[in-house]
Amino acid sequence: MDPIRNPFAPGAGQRPPELAGRERELKAFEVVLERVARGRPERSLVLTGLRGVGKTVLLGELRAMAVRHKWGAGKIEARPDAELRRPLSAALHRAIRDLAVRHRAPDRVEEVLGVLKAFALRANKPDAKLRDRWQPGIDVPAAQGRADSGDIEIDLVELFTDVAELAADVGTGVALLIDEIQDLQPDDVSALCAACHELSQSGAPLVVVGAGLPHVPAVLSASKSYSERLFRYARIDRLDREDADYAVLAPIEREDAGIEPEALDALFDASGGYPYFIQAYGKAAWDAAPSDPITVKDVQVAAPEAEAELAVGFFGSRYDRATPAEREYLLAMAELTQGRDEPAGTADVAVFLGRKPSSLSPARDSLMKKGLVYSAERGQIAFTVPHFGHYLLGRD
Repeated sequence: MDPIRNPFAPGAGQRPPELAGRERELKAFEVVLERVARGRPERSLVLTGLRGVGKTVLLGELRAMAVRHKWGAGKIEARPDAELRRPLSAALHRAIRDLAVRHRAPDRVEEVLGVLKAFALRANKPDAKLRDRWQPGIDVPAAQGRADSGDIEIDLVELFTDVAELAADVGTGVALLIDEIQDLQPDDVSALCAACHELSQSGAPLVVVGAGLPHVPAVLSASKSYSERLFRYARIDRLDREDADYAVLAPIEREDAGIEPEALDALFDASGGYPYFIQAYGKAAWDAAPSDPITVKDVQVAAPEAEAELAVGFFGSRYDRATPAEREYLLAMAELTQGRDEPAGTADVAVFLGRKPSSLSPARDSLMKKGLVYSAERGQIAFTVPHFGHYLLGRD
């Protein structure tokens, strides 16, 4: 098969595997867009799931849907070492520009941009030298007395309110999409919940769509007790057999090629239905197939190549971030679960390593901050990356 035509190469497909089986989420967001635009209250949305299930791709598709509905839309990726003001300012600047092309009152747009600039400039430290001060690239004077108190919770409520009112002027809304939402700093999570609460009370046309790891609901609940009323949580999981087969067949058929049923079986067994793995094994099988259709032998020949690529780019890049003590903890988890995608008991990890549980807390907490593990429930710990335990046990 021609490797240049490989439909599983990143960016090659018209509809990536990550969107197979996500029709329910797409239709639900369509309803959200319609309801909010009509002034009806609607909860913000949070997608949760493991790495490799396609949350980021789905988030991008939801953004595209908002744009098609003529909404203002901005997307950011949260980082554990960064405050929210700067990336949020850039995202909302983009959303306001989307709205400005339809707004008939330039002065009104500039007024909201001035509030956004005032909010953004508070990212600068008071004692920062002039040459070190960040400029947000908003070409209007900063407003005074609005979204510039320095208290992120107060400022975010005021900013969201003004941006939402601008969207209401043109009969649409604003979608703010936040990837890796679990990495937001505690003060920023609290401010985000407070702003979403204010929006839900007023029915303002601005929705937050977040994506993150399975413990995101606990992160939000720990910040504000009422968070469960603000967000609708959608668990994004691996694909069932029918959707996994479609994720393989659709791109192949677009290239007027085929695949044998036994090869589909082998691909599902290898990938476990996880979209990222479907793409990796599908790409390798296409490249390995000498002719049409792809056979089970092609999948078997391609599997080591796919696994080697995953070992470096998907598993290895994460394992390399762990310290020796953290790697010891990860390997203990893998041994206890025998490489299966299931949680291990934190007490069991301590017993396995012959250590006191309290002595392992620093390693466990650091692994959680790095996004390598998460606490499924009290006393339980699990990998955020599917098949990670199997990878660890297979290392030399």
